Amino acid sequence: MPDSVATMNEAQGNEPLKSIAEAAEALSVTQRTLRFYEDKGLIAPQRVGTMRAYSKREMGRMQLILRGKRLGFSIREIGEFLSLYDEDDTQKVEQMRHLQMQINQRLTELEEQQSAIQQTIRELKQMDAEAQDKIARLKAQR
Repeated sequence: MPDSVATMNEAQGNEPLKSIAEAAEALSVTQRTLRFYEDKGLIAPQRVGTMRAYSKREMGRMQLILRGKRLGFSIREIGEFLSLYDEDDTQKVEQMRHLQMQINQRLTELEEQQSAIQQTIRELKQMDAEAQDKIARLKAQR
């Protein structure tokens, strides 16, 4: 009996599959992370006996999920993005428009945050300069 997903896969002559440990390592995530996204319905690894087996498609979906999280999208939004892979071309146009709208909304939010951060930095630098001036004046009075 084969002792790994790869061995089972090679024996059957199918596309390469990764075990959960191999997938987690390749994606730089924990096995728990993979199970979490499976529980959320975002990925659906195949099963080889009781073992999870990750195809190239599931690995690609995980890369998109991780990118979406890194960019600040919610699980729900990421699920919507992933649904693009499962729809026919006529539905994809509308979904892509929706995706583009969400991306533009996220860009606007980030630009607003960036502006607020830049303003805070300017104010802190001004306060620092004022404090340095006051220290210099106090030292000069001694």
